[in-house]
Amino acid sequence: MLHRSILAAAITALPFISAQAQDKDRLTKPGAEQSVLAAIKSPDLTVVHLWAPWCSNCQAELKNGGWLKMVKDNPPVKFYFVSVWNDGGDGKSMLSKFQIADQPNVTILADTGPRRGPGSARIVTFG
Repeated sequence: MLHRSILAAAITALPFISAQAQDKDRLTKPGAEQSVLAAIKSPDLTVVHLWAPWCSNCQAELKNGGWLKMVKDNPPVKFYFVSVWNDGGDGKSMLSKFQIADQPNVTILADTGPRRGPGSARIVTFG
């Protein structure tokens, strides 16, 4: 009986331990949030665009060429394209399709935050 109780307690604790490990990884590995926070603290002019490759409005913005024109016309400005709600994918292939990914003043990042269940409405918080 005691053996079963210990086993049940261990199984119950696994998700909690896993969540702690994921939180530790987020704190030790620089991700989108840390990169953008550093960028907006710099004296350089920075544009942060939160977008998703599957979003039809985001796709329309890319197709009309406005983002490419803005990036090319403003070389001193740093542009951060942060893909959100995309299961950790950065959307680089779509940005490449519209010639944005290879611009020298563009940084492509993926927000890997939780997107399902409790807290899923939270996109990104800085500072």
